[in-house]
Amino acid sequence: MPDGILIIDKPAGWTSMDVCAKLRGILREKRIGHGGTLDPMATGVLPVFVGQATKAVEYAENTQKEYVGGLRLGLVTDTQDITGSILETRPVTVTASDVEAALSRFTGELEQIPPMYSAVKIRGKKLYELARKGREVERPPRKVTIDELELLERVNDTDYRFRCLCSKGTYIRTLCHDIGAALGCGGTLYDLRRTRAAGFTLSDAVTLETALEAGAAALRPVDTLFQAYPALRTPSPGVERRIRCGNEVRTRAADGVYRVYGQTGDFLCLSEARDGTLKALKNFFTS
Repeated sequence: MPDGILIIDKPAGWTSMDVCAKLRGILREKRIGHGGTLDPMATGVLPVFVGQATKAVEYAENTQKEYVGGLRLGLVTDTQDITGSILETRPVTVTASDVEAALSRFTGELEQIPPMYSAVKIRGKKLYELARKGREVERPPRKVTIDELELLERVNDTDYRFRCLCSKGTYIRTLCHDIGAALGCGGTLYDLRRTRAAGFTLSDAVTLETALEAGAAALRPVDTLFQAYPALRTPSPGVERRIRCGNEVRTRAADGVYRVYGQTGDFLCLSEARDGTLKALKNFFTS
């Protein structure tokens, strides 16, 4: 059965789950998941995990994401992007300097109120299900971190392009809505492309068409997700057997997290060394 990671350049009009469903059929593997949802209008880096690699999804989801987006001022919609119904239009008199100054106020740790058109659950109901019924409910704010927010260009009197480096759970369309509110003219997201996720960039990504043609040949080894961690090779077959049996082993490695490989180079697990003991955080070998 295929195991590994596909870095897809998600096309517009597809949900992240649509991509997984299509690949599930081509690869004939039920265990397929993605490392961070992209809205249908968004494009860009979507890490997809196949087979044993699905165990690594949690590590991908918690990483920084980078986006290049389009902010349209003077427009407010119910979805906070241009796919929604227009709620309000306002004149735009702000300058590029005003926009740049506003962006500088949206870095660091912030609180965001999730949009009604989102998959966040309130009392067991997804918000978008309530929104489609015309209902709006109170949503508790969530803490997110925006590490970098850079104005790239002024496209015209209302449209601006920006780059955002942020934490898991950041809604870029909510960011646009809040920036527009801060500027007093309203704002919405008109374009979004994810340029980095789980440490992978657009240069690592392939189109969905290419992935469908290549099938399992397009899969990357699961350990490519963990290249930031140093590698350890088991010193003997006996130590490898103990690791494969789920046991902790002694090590001379310095404290830290490691990629651990077997005698023949198989990636076994992501492990943590502490006080001379090596303990698996997540196993990736096949029993």
